Amino acid sequence: KLELHIVPVSLTLLIPWCCKSGPVDLVFIIDSSRSVRPHEFETMRKFMIDILDTLDIGADATRVGVIQYSSQVLNEFSLKTHFKTEAMVKGINEIIPLAQGTMTGLAIKYTMNVAFTPEAGDRPKVPNVAVIVTDGRPQDRVAEVAAEAREKGIEIYAVGVARADMTSLRAMASPPFEDHVFLVESFDLIHQFGLQFQDKLCVIDYCSFGNHSCDHQCVSILNGYHCKCNLGYHLHDDGKKCQHMDLCNSVEHGCDFQCVSTPGSFYCICPEGQLLQDNGKSCGTCKSANIDLVFLIDGSKSVRPQNFELVKKFVNQVVDSLDVSAQGTRVGLVQYSSRVRTEFPLNMYHTAEDIKAAVMKVDYMEKGTMTGLALKHMLENSFSEAEGARPAARNIPRIGLVFTDGRSQDDITEWAKLTKEAGLTMYAVGVGKAVEDELSEIASDPVEKYFYYTTDFSAINTIAENLKLNVCPAESQGEIEVKDPCACESLVEFQQATMSSMEQLTQKHILPNKNPNDKNIPR
Repeated sequence: KLELHIVPVSLTLLIPWCCKSGPVDLVFIIDSSRSVRPHEFETMRKFMIDILDTLDIGADATRVGVIQYSSQVLNEFSLKTHFKTEAMVKGINEIIPLAQGTMTGLAIKYTMNVAFTPEAGDRPKVPNVAVIVTDGRPQDRVAEVAAEAREKGIEIYAVGVARADMTSLRAMASPPFEDHVFLVESFDLIHQFGLQFQDKLCVIDYCSFGNHSCDHQCVSILNGYHCKCNLGYHLHDDGKKCQHMDLCNSVEHGCDFQCVSTPGSFYCICPEGQLLQDNGKSCGTCKSANIDLVFLIDGSKSVRPQNFELVKKFVNQVVDSLDVSAQGTRVGLVQYSSRVRTEFPLNMYHTAEDIKAAVMKVDYMEKGTMTGLALKHMLENSFSEAEGARPAARNIPRIGLVFTDGRSQDDITEWAKLTKEAGLTMYAVGVGKAVEDELSEIASDPVEKYFYYTTDFSAINTIAENLKLNVCPAESQGEIEVKDPCACESLVEFQQATMSSMEQLTQKHILPNKNPNDKNIPR
C-alpha cells in the first residue's frame, strides 16, 4: 500500500528551497552541422556537462542519453549506457562533430523511435524529456514528427542559437512555449537556458526537511512525499512503518537444503554432516583446507591396466573432495615404476575439472617398482616453488599421498625419513601385495592415522571416502575446537595446532582385510 503525504502550498512558501532532480529520462539532441563552428560546439559540450553536474544521476534516478545530428543521426550514448556523471562527461568530451547538413526532423524521429524505447533504457512511468540545441533552419519537416513525439509523451525543449528560426523552434517545442522555447543571441549565452532548465527539472525535496517519519526511505514527489521500504520489508497500513517479510518465501533464495529468513535478509543452512560451501548456498560433505597435495602413484607392471584405471578414479575421487584453485588447494601428480615421471606439477591446473581430465589421460608406464626413487623425486622436485609449491614461509600444509601395490625394488628408508623431516605430511595407501612394513615407514605418525590398506583394488574407493576426513579442516567436522590463530605465537604454531586437531578427529581407516605379508601393523 502506497500512501501519499501532501504538503500544503502555504507551507512550501515558509521552508527553504531544497532542490532534487528526477527521476527523468533525458536525451540531448545536439546540432553538429557544418555551420556550427568548433568553438561553438565546445560551448555545447560545456552546456551539457554543466547541466549534468546539477542532476541526480543514477540507474534509479535521472538517466541521460546524447544524440548528435547533421545530415545523419549518431547516437553517442543511450539512456542505459552510463549511470555515473564521470562516465557521461567522458562520453561527451569524446564527441566528434559530423559537420554536414541540418536534418532536425530526422533527429526527432530517431529520438522518438529509438532513444526513448525500453531497449535503449527508457523506463515506464518516468518522464521523457528531450532538449534540442540548434543554430539554423531545419532542412527537413519538423512540425509533424515533433507533434507525434509530443503525443507519445516526450516533453521537448527547443534551444535556438544565433541564426535559428523561431517558427521552427515553436513547431518542435512542447507548450507552453514561454517555458519550452529559448532563443539566445550567441553560444556564449547558452548557459542562460541551462539555469532556467535546471529549475524546470528541479522539485522540492520534502524528504530533506526531516519530519517525514518514514522507517526506511522517503521519496519526494511534486507536492509531498511517500515512504518506501528496503528489500525484505513491506509498508504498513500507516504508510510509514516497515514490516519484515519472509524473504525465503518471497525470493529465489537458491539454498540447496533450507533457507532461514532474518529481518531484511536470509541465509542458507545445510543438513547435519554437510557443510555450507563458499557460495553461501550449496551444501557439501567437505570444504578442504588450503593444501599443496602431490599424488605419487605406482605404475608398475604388477598393477595391470584395468587396475591402473581404478587408481586414476581413486585420485579423482579424492580431488572431488577438495577446494581446488590457484589460491586454495593445488594438486600435482607423479607416476613411478622403474623411473619417475611428473604427469603434471602443482602449478599446472587450477580447477578440479582440469585436474580430473588430466588424470584420466595419464598413460600406464608398467615395468618395475622404484618407490625410494619416487620419494626422492617428490621431495626434491614436486614440492619445489618452481613446480608450484607455495613458499614454506606461508605455512601451507604440504601433503604427499603414495599409492603402491607391491614391494619396492629399492630402499625407501632414507627418503621416507627425509620427507617427514622436511615437514611433509605423508599418507601411504597399499593394495594387494603392498608390504605394510614399507607403508608404515612412509606414513606420518601416528601411523594408524596415515596408513591405509586393502587386498582388493575394487575397495580403494572406500579409502578415498575415508581420506576426505583427513584433508578437511578440523573445524568443519564440528567435533573439536580449532585453536584461535590470534592466540598462537606464530603461524607455525597455528599450523601445528590445526594438524593436531586433524589427528584427533581421524579414526582408524585401515580396512579389516589382513595382508599376509605383515601382521604387526595395528588395524
